[in-house]
Formats: sequence, C-alpha cells, structure tokens
Amino acid sequence: MRRAGRAAALGVGTLAAAAAPSLTAIGPLRRRLAPRLAGTGHGDHIALTYDDGPDPTSTPAFLDLLARHETRATFFVLAEQARGVPALVRRIVDEGHELAIHGWAHRCTLAVPPTRLTVLLRDAKHCVEDLAGTSVSWYRPPYGVTSTESLIACRTLDLTPVLWTAWGRDWERSATPARVASTVLRTLRPGGTVLLHDTDLHARGDWHAALEATDSLLTGPLHSARVGTLGEHW
Repeated sequence: MRRAGRAAALGVGTLAAAAAPSLTAIGPLRRRLAPRLAGTGHGDHIALTYDDGPDPTSTPAFLDLLARHETRATFFVLAEQARGVPALVRRIVDEGHELAIHGWAHRCTLAVPPTRLTVLLRDAKHCVEDLAGTSVSWYRPPYGVTSTESLIACRTLDLTPVLWTAWGRDWERSATPARVASTVLRTLRPGGTVLLHDTDLHARGDWHAALEATDSLLTGPLHSARVGTLGEHW
C-alpha cells in the first residue's frame, strides 16, 4: 500500500511538474511574472497577432483590411490547415506579414502524449517553412497553455514561445466588433501584444467581429500607434 501510495504521489508530482507552466495561461499572472512570454516589448510598439488560420474563407479579408491600413501582423498558423492552402500561406508572406507556429492541429499541449508534442512541433515548423520559403521564429500554443515539454521543444527547435497581453475574446458567441475592441483596450498598454483570430474554425464566434474590431482599432485608438509584427516588437 505504501509503495502504491508513493507511486501515485510520484505520478501526481510528475503531472504537476509538466503542467506547471500552464499557469501562464492566466493573463494577470502572466503579465506580472513573465512579461516577455506575455509579449510585452519595449517602447510603444504594439504587436498585432492572429491565431487559428489560415482559412481560405476569412484570412484573405484580414489581409485586404491590413493592406488598406498599411499594417503588418503576425499570423500564428496551424500546419494541418496551412498545407491545404499553400498559395494563401505565400500571400501572407508576400504581403509583408510574419508567419508563426500555433501547432500542427488545434489541440491543448497537455492533451498530447509525452514526446509526441516535440515531433508535432518539429513537423509543423518544417511544413510552414517549406510552404512559405522563410524561417519561423515564434510559437503560441493553443489556448495559451504551455507545458514543460513545449518549452523544451521550443529551445530544441529554435522557437520562441509568446502569448499575449491583450485579447478580444472574439471566439465567444456573444462577441461583437465593439465588445471585441473594448476588451482589447482594457488591458492593452504600450509595448503590448494583441491576440485576435482570423477564423472561427475553432471557436463559436463569428470572424467578422474580429475583422471589424481590427478596422475600428486601427482607425481609432491605434491610428497613431506603431503597430506591426512580433519581429519588430523587440
């Protein structure tokens, strides 16, 4: 019984150690204790980022909007989707935007079997780099949940994990352009990183809310701000 108890305790301890980095998914805690991971940069630059694409239905609309505003952004893409739309991946790069890794598929890191996550991240990185013809430097895990293995894999694969300081909660079914924009501004400060989504493939919301909120932010509160990619952020 004692041996079984020790084994159980060891198993719980191992799981806790693996999951401990996931505490960074808590916004206020992340911004306070891990500002670099949260995407806090120096100066007044704002990094504009989008997750969950590329989506042939919605991503082109975001690219058109950003072109009108002469603004560049970082797109955290899923390799599983990117390989099906190579022309769209190349368009993102050709128009001056930055590609980053969101994973192979939209799956929480803690739900991936041990050692499997490293393989999937390696495959995702190679896939996106081959499609785009450019290197990829950033990684954002789905749901913002990091794990010990994901952080080790980033170091092995020369990826820098980065989350966000402000989001729009645009995945919610009740999201509206005005609500998304106001939610972003609630925690956005100079040097911050904004998270929005250029698709609703993995959410209950409507991608039009994020699109219109982007237009509203770039036309209004962020009109005079330096807004761009993560690569310009540090």
